[in-house]
Amino acid sequence: MDGEPKDNVSERLVRVEAGPGMLEGNLSVPEGVAGLVLFAHGSGSSRHSPRNRFVARALQEAGLATLLLDLLTPEEEAADRYTGHLRFDIGLLAERLVSATRWARQDPVLGHLPLGYFGASTGAGAALVAAAERPADVGAVVSRGGRPDLAGPALEQVRAPTLLVVGGSDVPVIEMNRAALGRLGCKKKELVIVPGATHLFEEPGALEEVARLASGWFRHHLAGVEVPVA
Repeated sequence: MDGEPKDNVSERLVRVEAGPGMLEGNLSVPEGVAGLVLFAHGSGSSRHSPRNRFVARALQEAGLATLLLDLLTPEEEAADRYTGHLRFDIGLLAERLVSATRWARQDPVLGHLPLGYFGASTGAGAALVAAAERPADVGAVVSRGGRPDLAGPALEQVRAPTLLVVGGSDVPVIEMNRAALGRLGCKKKELVIVPGATHLFEEPGALEEVARLASGWFRHHLAGVEVPVA
């Protein structure tokens, strides 16, 4: 997978304050940037996920900045590898995503950009909870093989246009997404099933289709979004 930054994309390590700890992320900003997408990784994953880096590259090529952020501190990640208790703490992960949103809004380069969330697996639930909490800040949400059902009652409060992308062979998750789609409170919402794809979209062409769908959704729904003054 091609996840390396191109010459017209600047990439740097950033640190975001979240409670008592600091979160690390990779911020990539292309020339002529038109928006910013924050990534919420799935259970047991990190900002180094090759699948999310692949999608991020496609978004950068579409003129969108990306922030691939670890929603757990290094110490929390080390503990979670043994217990698995934090990766399903949707409230905590959403709170960290909100902290990153505040950080972006205060950044001199990013603050004026319309903003979206890309969530994978359990990260999709956190992204939707955060979107419900910050409706003025979040212009669009995309879920890849996500668990939007984990957002619970926050689904009804989501106002950002939301795209749910699920693999055609990921049958249990398809049903979870169908149920969540019906509960989403946003007017613009869609479920797309990628034929033959499994949960991780490892089949030939599957992840490319996710990247195409995500790029189109963000470019369309972030265009013209009015950015609140920090």
